[in-house]
Amino acid sequence: MTARDLVIAVHGSAVPEAGATTAWLADSVRALTGAPVAVGHLDHQTPSLPHVLADRPGAVVVPLLLGDGYHRTVDIPAVARAFDCAVTRGLSGEHAVALALYDRLRDAERAAGGAADAVVVAGAGSSRPGGNDGTLAAVRQLGLLLPVPMPVTAAYCSASAPAPAEAVALLRARGFRRVAVATHLLAPGRFTRALAAVPGTWAVAAPIADHARVARLVAARYAEAGAEARYAGVGHAEARHAAAEAGYAEARYAEAGARYAAAEAGAEVPPRVACQRENLPL
Repeated sequence: MTARDLVIAVHGSAVPEAGATTAWLADSVRALTGAPVAVGHLDHQTPSLPHVLADRPGAVVVPLLLGDGYHRTVDIPAVARAFDCAVTRGLSGEHAVALALYDRLRDAERAAGGAADAVVVAGAGSSRPGGNDGTLAAVRQLGLLLPVPMPVTAAYCSASAPAPAEAVALLRARGFRRVAVATHLLAPGRFTRALAAVPGTWAVAAPIADHARVARLVAARYAEAGAEARYAGVGHAEARHAAAEAGYAEARYAEAGARYAAAEAGAEVPPRVACQRENLPL
């Protein structure tokens, strides 16, 4: 049986490095799934999402978006319907995202010469109700991952407040001197360039689309869509249960239970302790 096409729907950027980042992700997902993988852009880059889907009717579309704003809830579904494509959930709120953020934050801290004493999680920002929930979830989850308690606060590059510069300034006014920015963004672009220029930061982490955990999460979304199609003849709850039994669905629980990040000295957090923190099953 021929695998369905997998189309990764990305925002797009005029920054050249963004294309290399999404190309790495597409190659990684292709290796994980064995499926034909293409990238469709919503803006700035080609090929556009409608152009890609026109050549791949019936494809599975995975929105490479960290929030459930306009693109995720309106834009992408409207385009997908025109070509009879299935749209999966986005990446908002996933533990795999928080773990990738943690890794990139630790990399930035090491490059800066030491650990931060406060963290700003900088997301793209949305004015749509619920559009910032992914960033807020990342704040909560990253706070659990950090080896010592410290302030972890949200900021937004557009559409919402506070802006990253304001959030950093507020923390510095409270006496924190090593304020790091955890970049809740996927690929290089104008927002990442703006974050690099925020005054008073101790470290600014890289975006996360080229992190292995994100590639595995995209692959899991594709597999979940296949499982739900396979069990479409039964009720929704039964379909989700069958998909999980088949090893496809709810990869977020496996991510959370399998391994949380290393502490400062490199000791692993036992999976049971990690799950108890989030009240998740092993």
